Amino acid sequence: MSNIRFQALQAVLTRTIPEVKVPGAKISDFYGANVFDKKKMMDYLSKEAYQSIVSAIEIGEPIPRDMAEQVASAMKAWAMSKGATHYTHWFQPLTGTTAEKHDAFFEPAADGSAIERFSGDALAQQEPDASSFPNGGIRNTFEARGYTAWDPSSPAFIIESNTGKTLCIPTVFVSYTGEALDYKVPLLKALSALDKAAVDVCNYFDKSVEKVNASLGIEQEYFLVDLALFNTRPDLYLTGRTLFGHESAKGQQLEDHYFGSIPERVYAFMLDMETEALKLGIPLKTRHNEVAPSQFECAPVYEEINLAIDHNQLLMDVMDKVAKRHNFKVLLHEKPYAGINGSGKHNNWSMITNTGKNLLSPGKTPKNNLMFLTFFVNTVRAVYEYADLLRASIASVSNDHRLGANEAPPAIISIFLGSQLNDVLDEIETSRISKKIKEDSLLWQGIPKIPQILRDNTDRNRTSPFAFTGNKFELRAVGSSANSSSPMTILNLIVADQLKKFKVDVDKLIKKGEKKDIALLTIIKKYIKESKSIRFEGNGYSEEWEKEAATRGLSNIKTTPKALDVLVTEKVEKLFADTGVYTKRESEARHEILLDSFYKKLQIEARLIGEMVTNVIIPTAITYQSKLIENVKGLKEIGLNKEHYSAQLDIIERISKHVTFIKDNVDQMIDERRKANKIDDLREKSIAYDEKVKSYFEPIRYHVDKLELLVEDSLWPLPKFRELLFIK
Repeated sequence: MSNIRFQALQAVLTRTIPEVKVPGAKISDFYGANVFDKKKMMDYLSKEAYQSIVSAIEIGEPIPRDMAEQVASAMKAWAMSKGATHYTHWFQPLTGTTAEKHDAFFEPAADGSAIERFSGDALAQQEPDASSFPNGGIRNTFEARGYTAWDPSSPAFIIESNTGKTLCIPTVFVSYTGEALDYKVPLLKALSALDKAAVDVCNYFDKSVEKVNASLGIEQEYFLVDLALFNTRPDLYLTGRTLFGHESAKGQQLEDHYFGSIPERVYAFMLDMETEALKLGIPLKTRHNEVAPSQFECAPVYEEINLAIDHNQLLMDVMDKVAKRHNFKVLLHEKPYAGINGSGKHNNWSMITNTGKNLLSPGKTPKNNLMFLTFFVNTVRAVYEYADLLRASIASVSNDHRLGANEAPPAIISIFLGSQLNDVLDEIETSRISKKIKEDSLLWQGIPKIPQILRDNTDRNRTSPFAFTGNKFELRAVGSSANSSSPMTILNLIVADQLKKFKVDVDKLIKKGEKKDIALLTIIKKYIKESKSIRFEGNGYSEEWEKEAATRGLSNIKTTPKALDVLVTEKVEKLFADTGVYTKRESEARHEILLDSFYKKLQIEARLIGEMVTNVIIPTAITYQSKLIENVKGLKEIGLNKEHYSAQLDIIERISKHVTFIKDNVDQMIDERRKANKIDDLREKSIAYDEKVKSYFEPIRYHVDKLELLVEDSLWPLPKFRELLFIK
């Protein structure tokens, strides 16, 4: 057996499970222990400063600088009491990960001693280099200044490591000239737009509604692999996925992993990870085995959307750090292994009023049902109107591998409602609205009273990208490695835009003399009819659906470079401008950044395929082939006939054919890569990488995987799927 692979497998077999220390008998004993939450603010802040923070969180009022000074002093006192020595602005640049630059609390004094200091200015604002992060040309290298600014709606927290503790302050990240350089700024703008538009529509039904928050629950899927095996796979290490590897004889076909007993090593990791997450106020509630071997899922309780996304970004970092303590590596790539399920990040979205009502939860009375139907139908209409934009929001090179198979939704954006709601909308669409309504009458004539619409009244459709699941919509198309800010910014933005249009349409009818309920129903009926083509209750994986979707006029954009085109269309740029979420410069910059990331990730994979084939795969195959040739020579020398070594000759010939194909195709791939590298236009370069360079990946892989089955197991240098997938 290959020495490196053998050593890695030996390490796996000798693993011990580290002790996990839970800091309390109950989760409530330590939940939020490392968060500067409202309770701790009340303990450390004056009443005036505390109220200033609450107003910033709940109303969006700016915090005066003198109050910021008080908050900084209190935050420092709390953090130091927990053992923190440094602080950082924690932000989300357009890399897709989080970023931080640590500064010590201490400052030297004039007499040569030191003091601990943290000012309101340091809390409110810092200046990381804006040109070194992806910025789409907004900042040149010689124009490096950018700003991080405190987001008080997301509480500060302390990150612990074996060597120290750091106070982390969630912030936004903008350029010197004011453009957004992160995911959080557009999200906050979209949430503000949704709040205003939704409150205006809520007031048709309930004048006491003053605020609407978007709510989000993010289900996080992931794979675990032993760290020693991970380190012997250059493809996993550098790209997050296996570029080669024959399917294991046993994969997920027996369906015995889903909801199965959690392996002991994994259980210890989960307990440790959950403990760290809960200390950070991340309300993890659910854990279980997922469908594929070594695939798992965790899910939190629903939170306000900005906080939910911050927590998910923090969670991914916590998972990675804790995994190393348990000699695991967390794989968040959407498709780390061919032939089995990929991983997603299911975003469960709804809208909650300040009065506690979920606007996507049906009530028991016609009036409440009408309020529900208003927001429900407007959401459907928004997704119909901007399906391509929603598709672009979940596009990435890694998600392209996943969409369309193994419980991942297809690239065609459609909406699953369930039979009952589908029937209700059909009935409203085809029925006549009465112009004469009495106070105690039904809301329309010819339609029976809308029945109580039960939650979870129908099976889920796992092939649907956007499904209604009782009192929320589930966007299943988001990739497991993604920052949910991108799709959630778009979803909240398009619903806000649609609600604004709805109010304009309803108010026009009311001004013409229609009664309010008649006006509401008339526009709802109109929207139901206009958006009907986006509703689909069947199998999203079927070829029939692709054909039917085409006849309905629905897009089927399968690759990222073309999916991103919508970002710079006149329609979408007008939407961004009207709502103020993105300027034209910002949307063009994001288009450029996403294309740049797309082709560079394929470039890395192409280069790595060439390196691994040339330096590892072909030499291994030739080494085994040489052994067979020596064997054949020996058999000839002792006088055996060809029939006694025909099997060896067959394997020698097959190895030669595979090696020749691999070498020829790698050379051709390299030529295509060189051609693509000379293209200046980012879109054309990305398409060239996608259609020309990437087209060689699967054929090369096929022949490498055939060699894996031919070459002696003890010589094969890369851990195989059967070793990677089944945790020992």
